[in-house]
Amino acid sequence: MPQTITTSTKSLVEAAEREVETLSIEDAVKLQGRDDVVLVDIRDIRELQREGKVPGAFHCPRGMLEFWIDPESHYHKPVFAQDKRFVFFCAGGLRSALAAQAAQRMGLKPVAHIRGGFGAWKNAGGPVKMPEPPKPKG
Repeated sequence: MPQTITTSTKSLVEAAEREVETLSIEDAVKLQGRDDVVLVDIRDIRELQREGKVPGAFHCPRGMLEFWIDPESHYHKPVFAQDKRFVFFCAGGLRSALAAQAAQRMGLKPVAHIRGGFGAWKNAGGPVKMPEPPKPKG
């Protein structure tokens, strides 16, 4: 029997954005480098290698987010225990809305996500560190 999907990703993201703060790219770029903010890049490692990354952002693959936030988890990362503002971003702003919602529901606060994600960051002229080219073997 075929599956009947009753909730679209579009509706999930829209619901998340009703629950969490969504930052404009202009406001988000101003937060880069602040001591009281953690920019959390939830993109896949291959995306970072291909597109570059925001200097100083903490990389947390989306699939590990809840485990890294939870202090009871063997995978917990101390960065998520800090008394700071956590601003999530992905490539385009969809996954980060869901990530911020999950983090907020777990009790992490304050959280927000960046509308337009890393793509908007680059287009707005936000700083980007490109990956080092692979070194020749031999």
